[in-house]
Amino acid sequence: MAVKKVTVTLPEELVEALGSAAREDGIPLSRLVASAAESELRRRVGRKVVADWQAEHGAFTLEELAAARAEMAAADAEAFDVSGSAAA
Repeated sequence: MAVKKVTVTLPEELVEALGSAAREDGIPLSRLVASAAESELRRRVGRKVVADWQAEHGAFTLEELAAARAEMAAADAEAFDVSGSAAA
C-alpha cells in the first residue's frame, strides 16, 4: 500500500494520549491514527447504509433494534468467549 505523509494539527493532550496508546500497543503512532481514521470511515459507510435502508423501508422498530442488540451480544459472547471456557 502506498503511503503519503501529511501534516495535521491536534491538541497536545490528544497527541500525548495517542502516543501513549501506540506505545502500549507496540505500534507506530501513524498506524494507530490510520486505524482510527479507517474505523471512522467504516462507521460513516454503516450510517449511510442504515439511513438509506430506513429511507426506503421506514425506521427500525423497537423490536427490531432489540433483536439486533441481542444478536450482537450473542456474537460478542461467542467471539470473546465470555463463558470462561477458554480460560479453563
